[in-house]
Amino acid sequence: MASSASISQLGPGRRMINQLVRLVPRRFRTDIPVVPVVRLAGVIGVVTPLRPGLLLSNVARTLERAFAMPRACAVALAINSPGGSATQSHLIFQRIRQLADDKKIPVLAFIEDVGASGGYMLACAADEIICDHFSIVGSIGVVGGTFGFTKLMEKIGVERRLYTAGDRKVMLDPFLPEKPEDVKRIKLVQQDIHAHFIELVKTRRAGKLHGADKNLFSGEFWTTTKAIELGLVDSIGDLRSSLRERFGEKVHTPLISAERSLFGRRLSGVSLPDVVLGRPGFADELISAIEVRALWGRFGL
Repeated sequence: MASSASISQLGPGRRMINQLVRLVPRRFRTDIPVVPVVRLAGVIGVVTPLRPGLLLSNVARTLERAFAMPRACAVALAINSPGGSATQSHLIFQRIRQLADDKKIPVLAFIEDVGASGGYMLACAADEIICDHFSIVGSIGVVGGTFGFTKLMEKIGVERRLYTAGDRKVMLDPFLPEKPEDVKRIKLVQQDIHAHFIELVKTRRAGKLHGADKNLFSGEFWTTTKAIELGLVDSIGDLRSSLRERFGEKVHTPLISAERSLFGRRLSGVSLPDVVLGRPGFADELISAIEVRALWGRFGL
């Protein structure tokens, strides 16, 4: 049986240990749950050669670091994207699922302004999707477009000279008149991509979806309340409050950003120097900016 003297000595000892523990940085403490946060924001795919949007090459390392973080009890994705490239969306989706399955770590997606089209595909990589009251979700469809300059060419007197091998090599060339058979062909491609997108959503949201396919997969988008009703998302909340509610007030939520080089620039995959690629011209930049603005503008943003 411990004496009263030893008990009195034990009390201050414990208090000292507790005080020392508090001095240890949160990221090194074993008694605090960790949920790394990865931001996936912006248009998905290449915007211009020197201004990439979300690509697997520039987010893969960030995702790997998040899932490799010691004591991680989940990984949170902060998503804000109107979509973009179907291929890049799927590549990022696959990498998230591969890491989650390998590490046996659950994934939570938090949609901010928009999680639409490819942005919603990214959210489907999570085991649970949480949105703000005013988030916009959906747009499960495929869209593509270009410009036609044939009348402009005639007006300014520019002659198009193009040499190809292959009947379909210049399909939908913006400087040539549009052909019905070319439009039919591109629509078949879009329908095939759309079918794969639908299958992905049905697989990831199995048992949760409500409503007819023609409604869910029409390309329409909804606010959070309707999206919950349709089973496209799970609940309303924000990242900080939701993670505190699930893992406790002391949960550590480090933002995992892209690594930086020796000179402070973010490392975003392999790229070629300007002298090889050539800087895009003003017209390229302007068109790209219009296209990006149009993607966000579809959702009133």
